[in-house]
Amino acid sequence: MTDPASAQDASSPLLRSLDAGLGWLENAFNVLAAVTIFLVMIGTTVGIAARLLGAPIQGQLELSELSIAIFAFLGAAYAQRLGAHIRMELGVNRFAGRARFAVEALATLLALALVVVLIRYSWTFFLNAYEIGDSTPDSNIPTWPAKLLVPIAFTVWAARLTLEFVGFVRLALFPGATPIGVPPILTAAEEAAQEIEHMRDSHAPEAGEASR
Repeated sequence: MTDPASAQDASSPLLRSLDAGLGWLENAFNVLAAVTIFLVMIGTTVGIAARLLGAPIQGQLELSELSIAIFAFLGAAYAQRLGAHIRMELGVNRFAGRARFAVEALATLLALALVVVLIRYSWTFFLNAYEIGDSTPDSNIPTWPAKLLVPIAFTVWAARLTLEFVGFVRLALFPGATPIGVPPILTAAEEAAQEIEHMRDSHAPEAGEASR
């Protein structure tokens, strides 16, 4: 007799493909956010040096402010995939098995509803800036490109939450199935053990060098 969990694993290529494709986009957005942070750091350093030399760079501060939209929002879906957002688990941890997955699905659905509302209003905010030609006060840099990134990032986040909701519903129906599209669910003890193991791995090469 076929195991329901095994049958469900075999029938999930679409979910796995969607998770992989969305993961690629999330990784790209996260890399862009990281590169932006690096460039802002370099630009800020150069800008400070230029001011000390009496030759401030026009628009440098305003560009830095506009770039906040990149590294503040583009990594949101990536963090959701890894389960890196702040979570309140006092109630959730009381459940296990199907009940735990059902509660996680409900929480994900509520988060998705909130993000959809944010998409709606951030899009309106972008349209308003585009239509009135909103720009920064000193250098007249258009603000709409930065404001457009917000609903784009939220849309990717909503896609991740949708996939996560489907993944948790699937696990609630088939608790023994391989998790797909859901973040790792770890207890506090497991997270601590994982962090300790990560620290050991990161210090292992240094210990090897010291022993030579």
